Amino acid sequence: MHLTRLTDRCPILETVGSGDPLVRRLVYDSRQAGQDSLFFAIPGQHVDGHDYISQAIEAGAPALVCETIPATIVPGVVYLQVANSRSVMSMLAARLYDHPSREIPVVGITGTDGKSTTTWIMDQLLTCLELESGFLSTVLIKKDIRPEKNTFRQSTPEAPEIHAFLREMIENGKDIALVEATSHGLSERTARLKDVFFHAAVFTNINHEHLEFHGTFEQYRSDKANLFRALDRTAEWLQDSPWPLFGVVNLDDPNAYYFLNATKQPLLTYSVENREADLVATDLVPSVDHTRCIVHWRKEAREVTIPLAGPFNVENVLASVLTVAHLLDRNPLDILELVEQLKPLAGRMHIVSRETPYVPIVDYAHTPAAYEKLLRLIRESTENRLIVLFGSAGERDVAKRPMQGAIAARYADIVILADEDPRGDDPMGIVEDIAAGCDAENGAMRKEGRLIIELDRRVAIRRAIRMAQPGDVLLFLGKGHEGNIIYADHSLEWDEARVVAEEIAAAGAAAKGQGTS
Repeated sequence: MHLTRLTDRCPILETVGSGDPLVRRLVYDSRQAGQDSLFFAIPGQHVDGHDYISQAIEAGAPALVCETIPATIVPGVVYLQVANSRSVMSMLAARLYDHPSREIPVVGITGTDGKSTTTWIMDQLLTCLELESGFLSTVLIKKDIRPEKNTFRQSTPEAPEIHAFLREMIENGKDIALVEATSHGLSERTARLKDVFFHAAVFTNINHEHLEFHGTFEQYRSDKANLFRALDRTAEWLQDSPWPLFGVVNLDDPNAYYFLNATKQPLLTYSVENREADLVATDLVPSVDHTRCIVHWRKEAREVTIPLAGPFNVENVLASVLTVAHLLDRNPLDILELVEQLKPLAGRMHIVSRETPYVPIVDYAHTPAAYEKLLRLIRESTENRLIVLFGSAGERDVAKRPMQGAIAARYADIVILADEDPRGDDPMGIVEDIAAGCDAENGAMRKEGRLIIELDRRVAIRRAIRMAQPGDVLLFLGKGHEGNIIYADHSLEWDEARVVAEEIAAAGAAAKGQGTS
């Protein structure tokens, strides 16, 4: 599409230079610029894209969008000044890819915890129903037949990637798009999802997280609720859509009614135990690798065994079942029959080995609420010791660190603190923040040697495994599926499940060696 056509409805403040180059790509990284690209200079949290305008031009970019016209003008280059580069990038991304969200129903899933698992479950249910779905989540991306690892820096990538992804899904014959909608992606500051038309909005839960970006919990909550407000925009623009417009809300969350009041569209609710919800699970019998319960829909009820552990995963299943059922105009209890076929998502309650006398589990849990749910579940499910290894991300919400420590000390017999993406923060400072929470909850833990600090994560994992006794449960939290540990000056390639498996094997070999000596 040529530049003048692409930008003819764009709120341009000033144009410097002339020309009408062909634009095939929208880029915001000067290293990706080329002769067919429109470069966006975006002021960021750490760097300002305006500082890289000359590099983009040197790479061949014939035009650029900026908030400030640079002092030096290069002949032959078109400069478009706008008030907000991100907002315009979203608008032009939708236009360049011919508004793909008008052609395919898009389901947005938001919440502090459970987004990726809920997306994964929905995709499996739709596949069982012989529908082609694609998804974009923190862990994986599925735009064709097989899911691929998400290599984007963010769970919700920038607008050009979002709209390109949706267009590719349509070209690959997908029927439904599932998009994990993070608070960052929904924020007006990033505008990543601003021009996506959503048909369904799903809210899992909200708790203490990402305040380093949003500033306050109220702003964090409001940004997440933008997903539900987007339903009203879809209703206004896509009045002839054959797909239903609706929201799905977890009634167990204290902020449920905030989200229920954020849209004028029809709403459905789900709950564990609260009979006021539309879809309710009761009589839960949890274990380490599955949960039995009875699910109620109106005057019907059905007993089911969910091959996932914990009430939190029951919530994820209820959200998925309710969404798929309403999207397809089916009885949720009929969809529920498919859940026994579900497979767990990588890095979520992953039991690394079933051959050890102890149970080693890798999980992505990294928020206080996720810790509370998971550690309580494991504590109630084991009669032996619970050993928990974790850290907390640097350059992220500092206030949650002592909260994580307090929860771990409340439920665990042994707590081991290690690196978990310290980034530019002091690694020891991070774990001491966590340890302060442990001390406040259980002051004897450190004195008794049950609070261990070992920054080297592999060494920490080794120590956990070698102190394990028969019947113990070992929880390795925070990394889950992630492929690296980020430090200030480098990134360490990482696969938590693989490292745990390697250390289990090494411990076994060491034990055999001692036995034969």
